[in-house]
Amino acid sequence: MRNIVLLGAPGAGKGTQAVLIAKEYNIPHISTGAILRKNIQEGTELGKQAKSYIEAGQLVPDSLVIDIVADRLGQDDAKNGYILDGFPRTIAQAEALDRVTTIDLVLDINVPFEAIIERLSGRLVCKCGETSHVDWVDSDRKCPKCGETLFVRDDDKPETVRARLAVYEKQTAPLIGYYEAKGNLVSVDVDGSDQVEDVFEKVKKVL
Repeated sequence: MRNIVLLGAPGAGKGTQAVLIAKEYNIPHISTGAILRKNIQEGTELGKQAKSYIEAGQLVPDSLVIDIVADRLGQDDAKNGYILDGFPRTIAQAEALDRVTTIDLVLDINVPFEAIIERLSGRLVCKCGETSHVDWVDSDRKCPKCGETLFVRDDDKPETVRARLAVYEKQTAPLIGYYEAKGNLVSVDVDGSDQVEDVFEKVKKVL
């Protein structure tokens, strides 16, 4: 299997696809957020450094994140390939990544922004942890699990989703051109109505 970077806007479903790819091809799904949390929880030297930035309300610097990623990619389970989800997010991070590993394939889950806004702004959650969608529940919006009223999270409101997509377009979308120039980018075009399984079939054809 190859070393894969997964790109996609917030709400494109790339995290779900990363889990499916990791399971299908028996390679680790490497999420930078999860790595950071694990290092902090285990009190590693890298984790302590990251924690100091987070507690000060600052972003963890690229140099530290790339050290954490490089450390994870050097572990035994990643020797036969891996899928990176959530990193790189900027050109500078991509350039730093190129200095520590070779990326064979960049998979871009391409979903129209309007479809993402519709999907996320229709998502409903419950205090019990249950997740649903306006299209799946009755008009009273009661949780099918516990009966409490479902609600839309603040970060799923249309104006917030649009702001997140604007940040993605400015900071992360340029990576598409960066990897296109290297010749290892493949886009999987996803219709807003595609089911998870349908998207995964498209992904498998690429892989």
